[in-house]
Amino acid sequence: MGGRLKCMDSMKQNTHIEHPEDSILNGDLSVLDWFSTDSTVSVKIDGAPAIVWGTNPANGQFFVGTKSVFNKKKIKINHSHDEIDTHHDGDLAEILHNCFDFLPRCTSIYQGDFIGFGGCDTYTPNTLTYIFEEVISAEIIIAPHTEYIVGDIADLREVSARPLTHRLGDTPEVLFVKPYAKLSDNIDEIKSKCDFAKVIAASCEFPEQKVVNKIKKQINTCIREDIKLDEMLINILAHDNKVDINVMRLWKLVESIKIDMLSYILVDNSLLCEFDGEPISHEGIVMTNKYGTFKIIDREVFSYLNFKVGGVA
Repeated sequence: MGGRLKCMDSMKQNTHIEHPEDSILNGDLSVLDWFSTDSTVSVKIDGAPAIVWGTNPANGQFFVGTKSVFNKKKIKINHSHDEIDTHHDGDLAEILHNCFDFLPRCTSIYQGDFIGFGGCDTYTPNTLTYIFEEVISAEIIIAPHTEYIVGDIADLREVSARPLTHRLGDTPEVLFVKPYAKLSDNIDEIKSKCDFAKVIAASCEFPEQKVVNKIKKQINTCIREDIKLDEMLINILAHDNKVDINVMRLWKLVESIKIDMLSYILVDNSLLCEFDGEPISHEGIVMTNKYGTFKIIDREVFSYLNFKVGGVA
């Protein structure tokens, strides 16, 4: 399928997962139990574009694509190289051709972020640069993170997503990147802070959803402009939106609990990260339990970087 693209910077296409502190703005306090519940944790890898592959439940055929396979109208599902050329062009088509050739056939449906083609040890698929311990001999590198479950209706538009909790086996052609991560067994301090947050929440008057949406946009604007979300700023946000100041103080407390949580998660650091040539920690952690899935990220570092290069926070 033509010359392979080596060590390239891929197109950006990210999956959005909520920040835990944002989820409490409308009065949903379940995240305070989410922090202290038995969980599955995984390292958030900053790859792009998003690749979806597996068996189409509608016809039993293997396919590859982007998140456009789930479109309600303009659906782009690729069961062959000809369909890839019909639906896509340029670098994305080249990536999908290689994914179609090399991804192992499976009965499940997965989504992952494309990292690059083999032949190098350093890749910058999106915002961060990843440095492997050796040159990658596989044809393609994928960071899988989501599994899709087929329901009663055999249609990709009706599947439900859940975080991938198991590791996919590498093949000679495909390296699946999923760094090891484990949550500490002792998070008593986190539990105590969550209990304190519940006390504050009891005195809060939570705003309507349209106000919540406005506040989230303002928070992202502050991060984009590198404006620190300190006590003075959250007071301004509360005043401008006519919101109970205790709601914004609760937001700030939950944000601090999230940052504290990072120190309770052990991560395999064999995959090194850099930004602009300087060492940096992994982007963050995705944590899942019965209360939902949220991302644990230092927004004033990584969300700012994503905004800076035109990505998603």
